[in-house]
Amino acid sequence: MSTLDAKKIEEAEALIGQTDSAANEYAKAGMYFKAATAYRVAKSFDKSKDCFLKAIDCYENNKSWFHAAKSYEQIILLAKETDKLSEVEDYANRACCLYQQHGSPEAAAAAMYKAAKMTESKHPDLALGFYKRALAVVLIGDSTHQASEFASKVSRILVRLKKYEEATKALKKEISLNLQTKSYGQVGRLVVALILVQLTVEDYVDAKKTFKKWGSRCDPQEVNTLQNLLKAFDDEDPELATKMLASPFIRHMDVEYALLSKDVPLPQGNQMTKNGGDNAAN
Repeated sequence: MSTLDAKKIEEAEALIGQTDSAANEYAKAGMYFKAATAYRVAKSFDKSKDCFLKAIDCYENNKSWFHAAKSYEQIILLAKETDKLSEVEDYANRACCLYQQHGSPEAAAAAMYKAAKMTESKHPDLALGFYKRALAVVLIGDSTHQASEFASKVSRILVRLKKYEEATKALKKEISLNLQTKSYGQVGRLVVALILVQLTVEDYVDAKKTFKKWGSRCDPQEVNTLQNLLKAFDDEDPELATKMLASPFIRHMDVEYALLSKDVPLPQGNQMTKNGGDNAAN
């Protein structure tokens, strides 16, 4: 143990020893919070977490919801430092609830966002839940621009997890939010993304409906690509479909959609015709 670590542990223990004489619950919470921070610097993570939890109890007894939520966020950081990301979900949701109880929806959404970014790489399923809750929180406050950002995260993770039916609904919601904010340039890309998802699940009829409904929001390059892509499926032309799916602007979309374009099942018309001709010859 280093000299600094020993000093910080001594500091933490002294603070804990003073809690019994604290003037009130709020003051006691502050002592536990400082002790937790000292333990954390000393890398005594279990004791740090325990003190943060005691601080939360005191803050909640004092109805200091905001400070209790902040303490939960400190525990979330401990989970990151100790690589216990599976613990993040419970504490992040508690922090979100307390921020909302305090009347701080921005802080609630921010807590969800930070938890999502922390877990997105290793636990995308957890991150998905955090982004969904962040979206719900900001929609209550009618923050459409911020809602669009969270909706984008939801759609992309759903595609990454291959939850295509849910992704279809999420993309339609994202399109609606961007239309409300008049972000028309973004809408065109989302229409392309939605059609790619629909073609991936071989829902060609809905893909055509999507283009008919929102195709006018696409730029000329997007319109040309989508028209030819849908024509390829109409004509059962895998070569044209392959060419359109390899379009530069599709390859430069968000990575989830660029990768998805490689998973779209190609029309098999040419192969079917060839097989039919072979059968006739036999």
